[in-house]
Amino acid sequence: MTAPLNRLDLPARRRRHARLIAALTSLIGACAEAAGAVYDPIAAAPPEQEGVEVSLLPCLQVSGAAALLLDRARAEDVARWPAAASWEREESGRTYAARCAVAHAQEIAEPSGPLGEHEVPLPTVEQFAAMGPMSAGDDVAARWRDDPQEAVALVRELVAGGELAVEEVLDEAVDSTVLAGLLVLQEVRTASDPSIAAEVCLAAVSHLALAVALASADLDE
Repeated sequence: MTAPLNRLDLPARRRRHARLIAALTSLIGACAEAAGAVYDPIAAAPPEQEGVEVSLLPCLQVSGAAALLLDRARAEDVARWPAAASWEREESGRTYAARCAVAHAQEIAEPSGPLGEHEVPLPTVEQFAAMGPMSAGDDVAARWRDDPQEAVALVRELVAGGELAVEEVLDEAVDSTVLAGLLVLQEVRTASDPSIAAEVCLAAVSHLALAVALASADLDE
């Protein structure tokens, strides 16, 4: 019989998500190359040349292939680390009951202090935990962009009560950031000219780079 896996046996996150990190890195390079297919011919053209032929195809190819590339990489990571993936699923399942209990308690609780008719209080750490790993991951990703140390502190607060696990929150932060990048890349398909398509490809890079940082983050190190 195989001994059950515990958190101390889990691989480092940069190894657990190695294929995803590699795919994100390749995608960042592909975005830069696609933008270069637009900008390089313009830069190489003589100043007196009025019209410059550029290729929009690389931008469209990156936009169309990005999601499939990252999905395949994620599946490969799961296949490479099946025990860790199983542990993550079980850990997530064990926390649902506690999370629902907190969510119910927050739903019936009255906010303290006077609030205006249309005023909404800022979510507390407990409310973020109650909303589940997706909402918590969104907030962690947003804070990580501005201040990684503040984001790490938020993760520790979120998991302190046991409603969420560190891996859940960080993985959802990765997913949130990857999704933001993919949504940006989709705008290539409706870009009105090649220059805008190139700008869109470059705009996606910041999201993809943040996803690499989140997928590599190990709070125990």
